[in-house]
Amino acid sequence: MFCIRDFVGCWYHDAFPIEFKPTMPKNKRPVPRKPDAPVEQDDEALAQALASLAFDISRQQTGPAAALRTLESELDKQVRNALRKKKDEVLYGAIELARFEDSVAYQLLREHIEEAAATVLLRREGAPAMEINAFAVPLFVHSTGGLKEADGFQDGAAFDALVASFQQAGLESPKAKVVMVSHAYDIDEVDAVTYSHLNDMLRDAAASMTDKKLIANPALERSIRGWRAAAFGPSDQAVELRFLLGFALKRADDPFYAVPADEAEADAYFEARMRRYQAWTADAAPLVARCLSSEPAGLEVHFLYQDLFYGAKEQGMAELAMLGLMSEVNAALDSAGLDPAQVRAEVGAAADGDELVLQVRLNGPDGAPLATLSKPLDVAADLHGEEEDLCDALATLGVDARPAPR
Repeated sequence: MFCIRDFVGCWYHDAFPIEFKPTMPKNKRPVPRKPDAPVEQDDEALAQALASLAFDISRQQTGPAAALRTLESELDKQVRNALRKKKDEVLYGAIELARFEDSVAYQLLREHIEEAAATVLLRREGAPAMEINAFAVPLFVHSTGGLKEADGFQDGAAFDALVASFQQAGLESPKAKVVMVSHAYDIDEVDAVTYSHLNDMLRDAAASMTDKKLIANPALERSIRGWRAAAFGPSDQAVELRFLLGFALKRADDPFYAVPADEAEADAYFEARMRRYQAWTADAAPLVARCLSSEPAGLEVHFLYQDLFYGAKEQGMAELAMLGLMSEVNAALDSAGLDPAQVRAEVGAAADGDELVLQVRLNGPDGAPLATLSKPLDVAADLHGEEEDLCDALATLGVDARPAPR
């Protein structure tokens, strides 16, 4: 089920015939040889060039502004060129190279690529520049027995109201055009969307939103792979991560999206949007439940924050990892027959092979090690903030936790 509402030769030996002439006529100038076509670099070299450019930008942060703008413009050009040519290997390869060399360059490069993949600028002669972006809303759904994919998006009125609510609640510009995919993506489907695939999805959506004829949307259709089979029994209490995907088409200069340059005013801008979003979640929850199930009363929906596609994905995966870790902590306590108040925990970063993890070391009442658990940690993450968040989460279980001494 897929729907977007409101979408109305010859062969020559040695490359040329061989012909011998004793001399060339004096009245005829030789034809200049055409220059050889430039040899395109292989993916590995292109990835290294992109990573090197990110390193240069990270080192130029305190340098001349003009030099920094030049480097950023070149980075934008190379990233969009790779997206246009569908060279995901180059983009992911560059990010991986930066990850092991320079955390600032890594974060800068990844954010730039993710934003470029989720945003397309549309230009037409004689018309204002338009921009379309792909946003997603991550949410956790609590149910008995788990969600059924075939049961979703049967209530057309609820779906239409949900789409309209983004502008009614002030989350998108009243002058924008907003559409959504009538499908809740699971984590495997979201994880399978590469940078160039998302860019193609944007172009599909833009074409459908601006063309008066009904046209095919192959990239969008390809993104709906079907949910991973769940192993919930009919009476199991299930918590599942899903993503709602939408597209917003608007003028590139729409003042609704302009973030104030002043830092205090920018903070106020985002705080006001957060308040609108929190109010929206209360109104949207019953609509989302009606979209996900024919028995919406049995669902409880908890929202994470609306963001561009990859930002929303990162939020969802981070929260899912945290919930998984809390479940493991509870299991360790149950196995040891201990109450949370009897346990102490230390939280800190650790290496797990080539990966970085945030580790929890649980100690029993006598100080003896009880269990060591972990969740993934991004190399560009704020370690202090991550430790504090995990300590707070453990405190909700009743476990006394503190950052490990460095």
